[in-house]
Amino acid sequence: MRRCRLSRRGIALALLAPLVPAAARAQRVEGPVVIVIPYTPGTGPDILARLASPVLQAQTGQAVVVDNRPGASGLIGTQAVARAAPDGRMLMLQPNTFVMNASLFRQVPYDPVGGFTPIALLTRGDLALVVNPQVPAPDAQAFAALARGRPGALDYASPGNGTPQHLGMALFAQHAGVTMTHVPYRGSAPAIQDLIAGRVAAMFLPVHTALPLAQGGQIRMLALGGETRAATAPDLPTLAEAGFPGVQADLWYGLLGPAGLPDSLVERLNSICNAWLADPGTAEALRAQGMVPTPTTPAGFAALVARDHARWAQVIRDNGITAD
Repeated sequence: MRRCRLSRRGIALALLAPLVPAAARAQRVEGPVVIVIPYTPGTGPDILARLASPVLQAQTGQAVVVDNRPGASGLIGTQAVARAAPDGRMLMLQPNTFVMNASLFRQVPYDPVGGFTPIALLTRGDLALVVNPQVPAPDAQAFAALARGRPGALDYASPGNGTPQHLGMALFAQHAGVTMTHVPYRGSAPAIQDLIAGRVAAMFLPVHTALPLAQGGQIRMLALGGETRAATAPDLPTLAEAGFPGVQADLWYGLLGPAGLPDSLVERLNSICNAWLADPGTAEALRAQGMVPTPTTPAGFAALVARDHARWAQVIRDNGITAD
């Protein structure tokens, strides 16, 4: 499979080209718009924000600034937006970890459901259940049977406690009726290295990361954690198709603002984002980053935030998971 290699600047220019500035039609905000990223530069939300900001700037006629405010697993930047005035001058781009964090930490300075205005779901990233090739399991059912016969003996990796990869495997274990041992790492790279080396048996990986490793024989992909099959791996069944309905594990990224943003502003920003996501050049560039464009309405995004907050809170409680 040919991989698209584009520079960040080249991607931004490519995505901006199809859109004609429409400042006269935009809901106007006084002063620059700051998009807070509660994580370090180079992370998924940071890359996405820097791809989207030129389009938002052109379409609204406002200066758009990406502001990284990392710290405390995203809590610092998120709290800043929760406390901001609902005037549209401060927004944030978040991964779905911000709804998970609300249940992972003892004290969280925000309410992920009532404390923000969901504006636009931007992208999803599929996660795949993968194993080391030496694990004698050709599919998800065989892997569950293997783990069931060896309670606690199989180790699985994740980039850290409470990450979507960790919670996804905990959810799979619940539905499969198995007990496995979680091995948290400080990031994905060392976890993947140990998976390839056979020091751990399994993990969830983003599909775009897993595919080249599987094609090289370094790992085996068993099933997809998304609702539907991935365009990049059409032969890989979903976990629901593999006999585990209710097991859904993916990544998503969305644009939110403080609670109480004016409806007219929310609708305008949502329309801009959806037009950007619908452009074929956008889709190609985002898929090169492992992201699938997922336009929806503000109400649809709000429903997703509420639903994911509730279901991951249940998984976290059932498994006694903390951020420590």
